Amino acid sequence: MLPCAKSSSPKGYWNVSELPRRYTVIVERQAEKSLRRLPKDVLARIDRLLLSLADEPRPAGCKKLRGYENLYRLRVGDWRLIYAIEEDVLVVLVIEIAPRGEAYRDL
Repeated sequence: MLPCAKSSSPKGYWNVSELPRRYTVIVERQAEKSLRRLPKDVLARIDRLLLSLADEPRPAGCKKLRGYENLYRLRVGDWRLIYAIEEDVLVVLVIEIAPRGEAYRDL
């Protein structure tokens, strides 16, 4: 068991259910190409968002896409980030980063 400063379990050890889960964030090739073309201010905002998805794959403001089992979207200004969450392997797969009007095509 791992020692810790704050734990609700006796003796100051982590309970397995209390361990923080970190997801691996994978950006698909097409989404990566979109990232390279973004203005620097939008790129910085999306970069922070991608890093935060490893800790919380469903942050405030995310919406589940209707008609899809595990697709979600996040809004960053006029841009949309479409991603899938694979719970069994702790992976967040970023599928699309596009302007609002183009984000939902070809899903």
